[in-house]
Order: sequence, then structure tokens, then C-alpha cells
Amino acid sequence: MKSKIATLLALTTAGALLTSGCAPARTDDAGVIDYWLWDSAQQPGYQACADAFEAANPGLKVKITQFGWDDYWSKLTAGFIADQAPDVFTNHVGKYPQFVDLQVLVPLDDLQATQSINDSDYAPGLADLWKGQDGKRYGVPKDWDTVGYFYDEKVTDAAGITREQLLSMDWNPEDGGSFEKIIAHLTVDTAGVRGDEPGFNKNSVAVYGLASEGAGGENLGQTQWGAYTGTLGWSPLDKNPWGTRFNLDDPEFQKAMAWYYGLVDKGYMPSFEVFGRNSGSYQQVAQRKAVLGMNGSWMISTFATIPDAKLAVAPTPVGPSGQRSSPLNGLADSVTRFAEDKEAAGKWVAYMGSHECQMKIAEAGVVFPARPEATQRSVEVRREAGLDVSPFTVHVEEGTGFTLAVTTNAADISALTVPGFEAVFVGQQDVSSLTELNSQINRLLQLTQ
Repeated sequence: MKSKIATLLALTTAGALLTSGCAPARTDDAGVIDYWLWDSAQQPGYQACADAFEAANPGLKVKITQFGWDDYWSKLTAGFIADQAPDVFTNHVGKYPQFVDLQVLVPLDDLQATQSINDSDYAPGLADLWKGQDGKRYGVPKDWDTVGYFYDEKVTDAAGITREQLLSMDWNPEDGGSFEKIIAHLTVDTAGVRGDEPGFNKNSVAVYGLASEGAGGENLGQTQWGAYTGTLGWSPLDKNPWGTRFNLDDPEFQKAMAWYYGLVDKGYMPSFEVFGRNSGSYQQVAQRKAVLGMNGSWMISTFATIPDAKLAVAPTPVGPSGQRSSPLNGLADSVTRFAEDKEAAGKWVAYMGSHECQMKIAEAGVVFPARPEATQRSVEVRREAGLDVSPFTVHVEEGTGFTLAVTTNAADISALTVPGFEAVFVGQQDVSSLTELNSQINRLLQLTQ
């Protein structure tokens, strides 16, 4: 078992432990439940849930530990090796299949507190995502997210782009539709010439119409190109979840990729060299270096901190299918086999998925909780704060969200897709190289079936 986990560690965290340190020691004090999460913005909401849980369960206490995204997964995997993993942790749909394979998660059907979880209590499809190929449940839904474009309405108004134009954008892989026209107009070079005006210098851009979130190889375009390829009727897998063949060799998909990465060549989106790996859409929009910043609904509270901005959100564009599209991700809480008191850990997981805790998370206004009634309250909280978040919720209401790829060997696949897509993004490879990448992934899946 430990050798398998060590292999996973080598694939997912090479170099990360050199800077993040070893796994922190777990707390084995009687009655203490160790809970890990990665989003600092969500910690206060879950602390409020923990306080209520402790009051209702004398003798139990929840200790919450928060790490940043990269450190989180490296420390978690190191904890699995060292038998120092938490009792409960926030899990990601793209990560959990490999954890199931490694047998480090407890099937929640085996715990009294979680065996009666009702799928219909959560947004459609969320609970099913957390059922393994064995039919057992490995996570209780906590929230969901989709993507849209954050922007400063003062900037778009000054450019003459109206809210109505942003709400009605369309896209196609041939010429980019009205979406490309808008980002071209929002792009300005250092001489003040816009991207759709004569004399525009694409090699000297002051403000980009569209921010960059990188190549998209880690989560297959979740905050990069997935919203566009989703309108082609394209899916990364032959079936989802638990597909056995990837479709990166699809000609229409590669055509869309050529269009997306081609925005760099046109000067409408920054190249990797401009901002590097550590400056994403939030930083670019906050620094007024880009106008439209595609990102997930989990970033609402972060973008809301941009000073002197009139924050707004635009929906993803309507594509060739005649509909919008967005990756739809759902997080969940899982119990590890390292939990000293698994039933107590199960109680905490069940409580986080309950109406009571989910409504507390809704009031915090950071994410959309998994329960529909809590989602509705979260939308109201944002509306009361002056922000229309319907560009995110429309995908659930209209059924235009698609789930991220769920399959086995996620870490191995990521070890291939991250450099493969980055090579295309930086111009080292043509989009046709994705065909060979696809073959490598499919060979890997065939070997492990």
C-alpha cells in the first residue's frame, strides 16, 4: 500500500515537498476530529459549522487546518505515507478516484452517520459523482461551481462595451464570434490603439481583453477553454464518469484549441512569458492588465476585494450547439482510513452536508452550497451585496454544465496532460501533438483496466 502511495506522491508532488515541508502531525487526542481544507475564504464558515457541531455533540471537537492548493495535496499525500493524514478532508472530483484505488478512503455507506445520505437532497448529479465504480459513496457533497467572466464594469463602460453585449456573446472556432470581437476591442496596446483598430501592435500590449489562466492541462480547461469546447458537443471521455478512452484527438476539439491558443498570437490574451505561472486571471484583472477574467464561482469573494472596481460577472458565450456551457465541479468531504474514530468523523461529514451547516455556508457568501435551498440563499446574499451571480447559476438551471473528467489514474494522466498542453500553449508544439498525447493517455488506461 505505502509503495503505491509513494508512487502517487512522486507523480503529483515532485519538488513540492522540498518547499512545503513534511506532513504535519495529526491530532490523536480523544474526541478530536482533524479536518483539512484548502480554501482560506471558506474556513470561517466551516468554523461556524464546527462550533455548532461541537455544541450538539459533547465530547467531540473539530480541529480545522487550512493549506494553499499546491501544499494541500502534497501534504495530504505525504500524510498517507506517514500515517499522518487527517480524519476528514475536502476532496476534489478529479483526485478521489486515485485515492479510492489506493484504499485510503472509507466507504461512507459503511458508517452509520452517512449511510442514509439522500442523493436528492443535493443539486442534480452531485451526489452520484462521489460513487466509485464499486457503487459505494466516498464523499458527501459540500458545494458546486461553474465558470464565468469577472470584470470591472467601469472599464467595459469606458470602452463602449455594454452589459447587454456581454450577456449575449456568441462563439465559434472559425472567427471567435462576437466574443472575439469584444475581447479584441477591450485589448489596448501601449500606444492606446485597440485590438480591432488599424495600427494595433500585438507585440506591445498594455491591457489584454482576456486574462490567461495558463494552458489548462491540469483540470482539462476548467478555467481556460472548457466553456468553449463544451459547446461543440465534445467530451474529454467516451463516458463520464469512469471513461476508458480520451478524445483529445477529435478534429473539432483541436480546431477549438488552435483558436484558443491563437488568441495569444493575436495579442488578445497574454502568453505564458508575460505573467508566468503565478499570476492568474484575478491578479491580471486586479492590476488592470486584463479586462475579462474567466474563473470559477469559488472566486467571487476574492474578486470582490479588488479596490475601486464595479465588479460584475458575464456568462460564457453561446457556442455552435446553440447553448452556453461550463465545467460543473462539485467538491465533497471524505473520511480517511487513518481516522481513529471513523464514526465520529462520519458524523462531522454528515453535518457538513446537512441543511443547518449548508445554510451557514450560504450566509458566508463564498461558494454555492450543494443543497438547492442553500444555493438559493447564497444567491440572495450576493444579490443583497449588489452582485448578480446568475451567470454562474444559469448552467445548473438550464442543464448546460458538464462534469470534469472522472477516471482512474488521475495523477498519471495529469503528469501527461500538464506538459502536453503547456507545450502547445507556449508554441513548442502544434495542436496536432494532442493526438499523440491522447494515444499515450489511452495506452495508460488500457494497461490499468
